[in-house]
Amino acid sequence: MAHVASWKKELVGEIVEDIKNAPVVAVVSMQGIPGQQIQAMRAGMRGHAKIKMTKNNLIRLALDEAVQYKPGIDALAEHVDGQCAVVTTDMNAFKLFNKLKATMSPAPAKAGDKAPYDIVVPAGPTPFGPGPIIGELQKLGLPAQIMNGKITIKKDTTVVKEGEAISADLAAMLPKLEILPMIVGMDAKAVYGDGIVYSRSVLDIPDDYYSNMFATAAHDALAVAVEIAYPAKETMPTLIAKAYRSAYSLSVEAAIPTKETIGALFAKADSQMLAVASATGYTNDDIAARISSAPVATAAEPVAQAEQKADEEEAEEVSEDEAAAGLSLQRNGPLLCWKRDYRRCYHGYPQRSRRRS
Repeated sequence: MAHVASWKKELVGEIVEDIKNAPVVAVVSMQGIPGQQIQAMRAGMRGHAKIKMTKNNLIRLALDEAVQYKPGIDALAEHVDGQCAVVTTDMNAFKLFNKLKATMSPAPAKAGDKAPYDIVVPAGPTPFGPGPIIGELQKLGLPAQIMNGKITIKKDTTVVKEGEAISADLAAMLPKLEILPMIVGMDAKAVYGDGIVYSRSVLDIPDDYYSNMFATAAHDALAVAVEIAYPAKETMPTLIAKAYRSAYSLSVEAAIPTKETIGALFAKADSQMLAVASATGYTNDDIAARISSAPVATAAEPVAQAEQKADEEEAEEVSEDEAAAGLSLQRNGPLLCWKRDYRRCYHGYPQRSRRRS
């Protein structure tokens, strides 16, 4: 600093003081922003942030000197390149990044600018009427012709590839075609806060990214806890309901009569009796009437129809019961079996007297 001019020393001192007093510091690209737009951005940030623009070597000197107050802040120096500014603020790093990102807006290209993407002039009418400008368009390689009183581009045409320099003639023509390919604004290259330097890739995330990530993690953790039967306040209601359903289905499968299962067991026995009678050709007026009555057409179809209906209704019930844990019961599990059998009797067949002929 001994050979630095006094005004430079003062400017570096001001930047160091701003860094010392602010919890968050950013290096921001100001490349290509018109002066008037910079003033508007300064006004928009006033009250929350200070913006200091100067030569890059002075910014690096200020960062090196500020290390005594903000350990690790000198790592921002590697991001100082091109036309830069130092932004100091009381906002956290992510809020600052989003506020700076909001300043980005389309702008016309200047001669020599590198195309940020393939610039395509779309097919269709232009704002121009017939005139000498058609020659300028054709000179740029655009297939222009006059149609319905307007100069029209016959097909989509790429006028410059991504990364290529934009010529002076093309830079002058693009705004006339209402094409603004450049994006200008205060682009945060890196932000320092709480001793950490955050790169652009870390900062540029959706606002709800972390909240969604935590919600997904909680959902998955609950699902795993239920799957391995881990007892906790959050899992006990689902575990008890699951245990009850498993015990019930096992009781029906093993034909253990209880107050809760007797109805399902009778329904299962009646359904099996009808299936056997149909398959063996057993003749009985009551059974024959039940088998032949609508909605039963054959011995096989009612079983398939009842099972399909049971599957559909069970899927809805399971979805409601297990939604919180993110689980679903197997469709061929015992729970569906007894519900299918139950429905065969009470939904698939009308109840009638079982008096023998």
